Amino acid sequence: MIDNSAIRTRIAPSPTGLFHLGNARAALFNWLFAKKNDGKFILRIEDTDKVRSKPEYEIDITEGLTWLGLGWDEGPETPDLFGPYRQSERGQIYQKYIQKLLEDGLAYYCYCSEEELAAERQAQEDKKEAPKYSGRCRDLSEDKITQLKKEGRKPTIRFKTPLNQKIKFKDLVHGPMEFDSNLIGDFIIVKSNGDPIFLISNIIDDAQMQITHCLRGDDHLSNTPKQLMLAEAMNLTAPDYGHLPLILNPDRTKLSKRKNPTSLTRDFRDKGYLPEAMINFLVFLGWTPARQASQLAGVAGGPKIKQEFFTLDELIAEFNLSDVGKSPAVFDQAKLDFINGYYIRQMPLGELANRCLPYLEKAGLVKINQKTDSAGLKDEMVLSAIGLIQERMKHLSEAPALTAFFFQKPTYESSLLIAKKSDKVKTLKGLEESWKVLSEEDDFSRDSIEQLLRALAEKINLSAGEILWPIRVALSGQPASPGVFELVEVFGKAETLARIKTAIDMLK
Repeated sequence: MIDNSAIRTRIAPSPTGLFHLGNARAALFNWLFAKKNDGKFILRIEDTDKVRSKPEYEIDITEGLTWLGLGWDEGPETPDLFGPYRQSERGQIYQKYIQKLLEDGLAYYCYCSEEELAAERQAQEDKKEAPKYSGRCRDLSEDKITQLKKEGRKPTIRFKTPLNQKIKFKDLVHGPMEFDSNLIGDFIIVKSNGDPIFLISNIIDDAQMQITHCLRGDDHLSNTPKQLMLAEAMNLTAPDYGHLPLILNPDRTKLSKRKNPTSLTRDFRDKGYLPEAMINFLVFLGWTPARQASQLAGVAGGPKIKQEFFTLDELIAEFNLSDVGKSPAVFDQAKLDFINGYYIRQMPLGELANRCLPYLEKAGLVKINQKTDSAGLKDEMVLSAIGLIQERMKHLSEAPALTAFFFQKPTYESSLLIAKKSDKVKTLKGLEESWKVLSEEDDFSRDSIEQLLRALAEKINLSAGEILWPIRVALSGQPASPGVFELVEVFGKAETLARIKTAIDMLK
């Protein structure tokens, strides 16, 4: 039985690149499991790669987690608890354990060159054998070691994998697992430059920080028996591991940051996806709530419900590890856009307009007053413009393209003014007559303008489309836009007449 008060989960990303979608999914699942069980969620930075680790990537990690609403209970800013929480600051801790492994004969120096190891792997492949280190440096004589040192070789340190052992554990997702130590071989735990690799630093950190549960991607499953052997050799307590299904592209290839949009901040946040949408999208990459799974499977009884949108509090209440699937999850861009569009449509107009302002400012459409965080004189136009496109938006970054004509005169070809099954003469007549009746009208409300223009179409023997299409194009410059009556109401009399006059001149 789980002791809820002692539950401690963690996310331990490496700051060697932008915060990855897979890491964000793992963070969410660990966070939900901790909160579901009144436990703690810890952020640890695995920055032992001195060359590739960058401060800006660590900032990106913390910004991504904060944006999603996944606050951590412990991290780099709380070093007095179980810190330090950056591996680069824990070198002496690792060295103590590594030295003890060497002294106890549980690890050894390996002087094999990259060329020798490559040749060894190739020979195994030629024999169709599973690749593993042969152990050629496992029992070197002192004379041989002296010779290799004189050659200037810089050794790695390998763990001496016990022979003829079955490593068994119960995976939190997959259930009972078993690995044969004879198929693993002696693996590297310290690089030739002296840096420990994550296999050993990770398990030491988890033990010292009292991590009880670790949910991570299926690509780490082969690392688990190695870390369990290390934990036993160092007399450390390992967490319970659960391995989440891989995230695949629709073509079933692995989601890769080299080929796909995978950065949480750059590819999703900055492009106008909402954190609420990302949370709901990520959680369904491998998880299905039990009541929904029962319904989909046709199980009788229970509530007939298929809930697609959850708040974080609702997810905490629903989340169970038993509902995490084993099969790979498919990244569906269309589904993400649908979810994001849903949350955009549910958002109060004022809040949506404020979230769109940075995109409008970047496009040069408005200038934000820093003191009031508003768009100055264009406040009402921003609200009106966003209100008219809210139903059509899939992400916030679409706002400039969809609303540009509200803030600047549109440019378009005169041929766009002519509706299908109409011609230039009828179009010009409709625009000129519309300009006349609108110039004599003072009530520019939506309903008033609709009655006026529909009556005009009947009076001059044109179809409603032959009147309304060119006016809408004159106002927006777009083949698709909000309706003409709504646009006239937003632009008002002076701007509406000015844009129609421009269209008339273009046709003439």
